[in-house]
Amino acid sequence: MKSTDKRIDAYITRSADFAKPILNHLRKLVHKACPDVQETIKWGFPHFDYLGMMSSMASFKEHCAFGFWKAAIMEDYARQFSKTGKTGMGHFGKITSLKDLPSDKILLDYIKEACRLNEAGLKIAKPKPKPKEALVVPAFFKTALSKNKKAQATFDSFSYSNKKEYVQWVTEAKTEDTRKKRMATSVEWLSEGKIRNWKYVR
Repeated sequence: MKSTDKRIDAYITRSADFAKPILNHLRKLVHKACPDVQETIKWGFPHFDYLGMMSSMASFKEHCAFGFWKAAIMEDYARQFSKTGKTGMGHFGKITSLKDLPSDKILLDYIKEACRLNEAGLKIAKPKPKPKEALVVPAFFKTALSKNKKAQATFDSFSYSNKKEYVQWVTEAKTEDTRKKRMATSVEWLSEGKIRNWKYVR
């Protein structure tokens, strides 16, 4: 095998007896399918990189796991793995023996496709962030701010999250008296240019 990492040798040696043949077999197949793969250790377990992260394997007390970095966009023609990862990490579920793995031919095809995806520079599309909900500022809050220009100016210049912290703090008061006290305090702090949790800023 080319480009082997002694840390992976040590990782396999430390693994449980049932896991050693599984890990050695997966390692051998990865190198066979992708001769230029680079071995490394990331997050404490073996990874195989080829023009970026490609696949990884791991051993636990009672099972092993094997998965692909770009499984979400791989063609699962053999329907042998879960694109979202099954219980116990990895895309082939909990592997307790070599019998739990697909055939060598199928695994080699999967690994080769993972190589091709990296060669093509394809990336997993990042989910679009959910749009922020419009911040509802109560009428009483607006009225209180309108009576203090400095407080109003500070609030208007604040980020969404800073505004939200003040509004939530005031509106979540359980009693009317507490709400009024918090509103007065908010106006005071805002007039001084302070964020809601200014006391905790070092």
